[in-house]
Amino acid sequence: MQKRILGNGLEVSAIGYGCMGLDFAYGSKLSAAESSALLRAAVDLGVTFFDTAEVYGPFTNEGLVGEALRPVRDQVVIATKFGFDIVDGVQRAGLNSRPEHIRAVADASLQRLGIERIDLFYQHRVDPDVPIEEVAGAVRDLIAAGKVKHFGLSEPGPETVRRAHAVQPVTAIQNEYSLWTRGVETNGIFAVCEELGIGLVPYSPLGRGFLTGAMTRDTAFGEGDFRSRLPRFTPEAMAKNQALVDLLKRIAEDKGATPAQIALAWILAQKPWIVPIPGTTKRHRLEENLGAAAVMLTPEDLAGIAGALAEIDIEGERYPAPLMQVVGR
Repeated sequence: MQKRILGNGLEVSAIGYGCMGLDFAYGSKLSAAESSALLRAAVDLGVTFFDTAEVYGPFTNEGLVGEALRPVRDQVVIATKFGFDIVDGVQRAGLNSRPEHIRAVADASLQRLGIERIDLFYQHRVDPDVPIEEVAGAVRDLIAAGKVKHFGLSEPGPETVRRAHAVQPVTAIQNEYSLWTRGVETNGIFAVCEELGIGLVPYSPLGRGFLTGAMTRDTAFGEGDFRSRLPRFTPEAMAKNQALVDLLKRIAEDKGATPAQIALAWILAQKPWIVPIPGTTKRHRLEENLGAAAVMLTPEDLAGIAGALAEIDIEGERYPAPLMQVVGR
């Protein structure tokens, strides 16, 4: 697996692994043994970058990741996140990035993961009630104490990034980015990453599964699958957005690849400091996703994709209105 550098020297595999879906958000849950087998398979296949968060579960995902990766700790980079208000194991509606809370989350995450230092510690969402300078300062102190190595932000606005970076250098920004969610290209995030030398870690790079071509307007989501609440996953939206999948299928056929591999290869081709983190619960999908690193898109390919994308209007917001309010702050 090729390697890439995020920010100020964090080397990771060119494609990472998003752990959320192991037991959270999509309805199905893998057992500890199944999760461990899949994560260790990812390591064997060259993945060195694994992403989790305290809110996934809450708390249970970090436990799965820690148990699986502890025997290969020296081979992997583990990212986790703070910032939601979780009380007695229940996620509340609000955010909490008060410095004392950040310190408590770091200690709890270290214990659940069973590690001595968090490699990359993201603020999961920007808390409007806590100045970002205080957040960055709290993480700076955790870095000085040896509990955290790198600082990251998820779904910030560009000015928030600048303010945070002035206090503690930001290594990575984790935002949604894919062929159907391209806001980072125009909202200032690409520009601030380029200017300040910050890496971008796209989550949902396969459009929460839609860009794989495995869904249609007739797809039914099971109980607990949060896609059933997302505007882009109504039958009407999926029918209209099928044009993007059809484009991927045409390109994939020409390249001897799959739609998922083309979607990931396109992301990798955008900038050398981008590292997508697709997730899956299936070994064959893991292998498929990692195969994208070997798919080369020429300048002509990319120009053709750009021209085709310009003719496709994506139907539906990526989140319901309340959740859209907490991104890009």
